[in-house]
Formats: sequence, C-alpha cells, structure tokens
Amino acid sequence: MTPTLVQPHLPHAGATPRVDRCARARDWAEIQERMLVPLYEAVYERLEVGGRTRLLGLGCGSGLALLMAASRGASVTGVDPSAPERLALARERLLPDASRDAGPYGDTRLVEGGPADVSGPDVPPFNLVTAFQPIGCMAGDSEGLSSLLEASVPLTARGTPVVLAGWGPPERCTTSSVLRVATKLADPLRSTGSWRPALRDDLEEVAQRAGLKPDGSGRVACPFGYADTDSAARGLLSTGLFDAAVGATDQVQVDKELTEALHPHKRRDGTVWMPNVFRYLIARTR
Repeated sequence: MTPTLVQPHLPHAGATPRVDRCARARDWAEIQERMLVPLYEAVYERLEVGGRTRLLGLGCGSGLALLMAASRGASVTGVDPSAPERLALARERLLPDASRDAGPYGDTRLVEGGPADVSGPDVPPFNLVTAFQPIGCMAGDSEGLSSLLEASVPLTARGTPVVLAGWGPPERCTTSSVLRVATKLADPLRSTGSWRPALRDDLEEVAQRAGLKPDGSGRVACPFGYADTDSAARGLLSTGLFDAAVGATDQVQVDKELTEALHPHKRRDGTVWMPNVFRYLIARTR
C-alpha cells in the first residue's frame, strides 16, 4: 500500500492533484506511519538491532523506523529521493538541533537522494539495509526498488541482511477492499498503478532481481486503527495512493468514495478498525 505505506505514487500523465504536500506529510507522521510499528519491532527484534548496527534506511520518509532503531543504539542513515516534506519531519525527530548536523542519536544522517549520496571513502560499511515501504498492493509498485537495492550493495559487507516489506494476502488485509474501491476512480481500466492482490513471491522476485539471496521471512499483524472516519481518511490519503484519483476526478469525489468504503469498518464507538497482515523478507548480499 503506501511507502508507504509505500512510496508516494505519482498520478497518471497529465494529472496534477491539488493536495497540500506538507499537510499530507504531517498526517502521515501523526496518523498513518505508526500502523507499521509492529513490523519494525518484529524485524529489529529478529535481527537484534542494537549498538553495533549501522543501518541504511531506503525511502526513510518521516523517519519513525529510523527513530526506533536509533533508540536501540543503532547508527542510522536515511535516504529518500521523492518525499522532501516527510524528510523534513524526519529531521525534526532525529536532528532537532537547528544546525541539522547534530542530534540526540549520535551518528545520524538524513539525505534527500539515494544510496550513492551517502557513500564515501570514510563511510564505514552498513550491516543492515531496510526498505520498509510495503509493496504488493498496486501494479508496478516495486518498479525501481531492485535498482535501489543494487545501488546499496556496494555500501555493505558480504552477507549483510536486507529487509523488504510487503502486503499480505488480500483475505488477511482488510484495507485492500478500501484501496480497491478508491483506486478505481483513478484507473477504471486497471493499468499500471491499479490495485492488485499481493502475490506470494513478490518480495523474493524483487530480491532476486537485485542479486540478493533470500534468507528467511515472517508475517506480522499490523491493524489499522483510527479514532474516527475522518482520521482514517486523512491517514490513508497521506500514503499518496489516492493522489492519482484526486488528479483524475477531484478531492470531493475521492473523499466521498473513501468514506463510503470505510463505513463497513466503523465500530459502534465510532472508531475504525481494519486488521491487516504484512510480510517481510530478509535477503543477504552476496
């Protein structure tokens, strides 16, 4: 789903959605990003992330996953080439000093760019790479990920774990129905960028294209819970998955369709609850 929960998705050619990127980034950081905390925790626990970890986060966004690793003592570096508004929030979290070159978590770097922008002769190799933006809910949402992973390999030692994340089976991801209803506005012909169910080997295929060797996987329950329908809509809109729909129709229409799709998941107390399962893959550099 999204970087975000997937990477921010661009609308189809010719459409420019009129959205407030700063507001969306704030909604992501305050509402939606925390939904993946169980995924981050499961991965960090399994890989024993701590004081000896040098982590490179690809598509780090507003930095919650990096913050959690840094709180375990890890040295963290985050890169993101396409979400400057989110990256600004990551700097507020991890580099609160006004000079932006010092923070409470030691050796922390945040760069608007890709892996090549954090390389250098004096940079020690990373021993963990994460790409936590889940793939597998939109056709083509893994495009470019393999090349990004390939660019990361020279910055690591042999055998370094690389973590990929993806949506679980649609029957175990309640949010899939909401995404399916919403994305039909942007692409009724279901071309690249349309919703599609996650496939069992999505993550393995990406890893193999990047020259990585799969070495274990896991599933984690990541329910999406919101205080009310408005919070749910703001959170899901913040993923960027609905930008194409806004560009193809308008914000009013998207809000209407999204609210209707959320209605079955509204509980008697007004909260919205959507159970989901996400999958992660641990691959190794060769």
